[in-house]
Amino acid sequence: MLRAKLSVLPILAIGAAALLAACSSTSEDKTANWSPNKIYTEAKDELNSGAFDKAIPLFEKLEGRAAGTPLAQQAQLEKAYAQYKSGEQAQALSTLDRFIKLHPSSPAIDYALYLKGIVNFNDNLGIFAFLSRQDLSERDQKAAKESFDSFKELVTRFPDSRYTPDARARMTYIVNSLAAYEVHVARYYYSRGAYVAAINRAQNALTDYQNVPALEEALFILVRSYDALGMAQLRDDTRRVMEKTYPQSEYLSRGFKSRQEPWWKFW
Repeated sequence: MLRAKLSVLPILAIGAAALLAACSSTSEDKTANWSPNKIYTEAKDELNSGAFDKAIPLFEKLEGRAAGTPLAQQAQLEKAYAQYKSGEQAQALSTLDRFIKLHPSSPAIDYALYLKGIVNFNDNLGIFAFLSRQDLSERDQKAAKESFDSFKELVTRFPDSRYTPDARARMTYIVNSLAAYEVHVARYYYSRGAYVAAINRAQNALTDYQNVPALEEALFILVRSYDALGMAQLRDDTRRVMEKTYPQSEYLSRGFKSRQEPWWKFW
């Protein structure tokens, strides 16, 4: 009986050794003998095929393997793009901030600023907004403002960059949306009978922004709110300003517009 038990031990030892070998093989770094260029090529292939979860760790390996070279900088930017495409906005922004801090004189700084703006821009325009038909003006504006700041730095520092024309267009969109946000809030307060709050938000839009589509409705909200509060002089003065600025305004003839396709949908 004792002999039978002892005979099992070599089998158990062999099994344990096999298990350890299997674990060792699964954690083996397949890139250990790859050159930096091969790692980059493989990472780009994964990126181009949409396998962002596979591309990111390869770019991270390349950052370490090619540290101090232009290829390592390229890997950082490619990783940020892969993180952005995989929905990891916070990680992408962190990677870009690190790149900008470590490589302030890099010839790719304009792209880093542009990509940073894009990450925040698309964070606002996310899929849930599309599904709910909710536009940027109706949601939190923090990312929009940060996106604007990145684009503004890009167009200021690099006016001739290939990314500047698109950045300018997106800046216009963001300014329009920020003004529309103020008006959206003003309309909400007006619909709830909070006329003083509606006036304050409409006036914010008129004070902070110029030549944007939302200001027409901001004036109309002021007219209606002053009227609801019995402030006839302010109502009439604001109406005259509105008639002069927007002589063909449908707000004055038809009132608030019904929900329709947002004006901003050109991306």
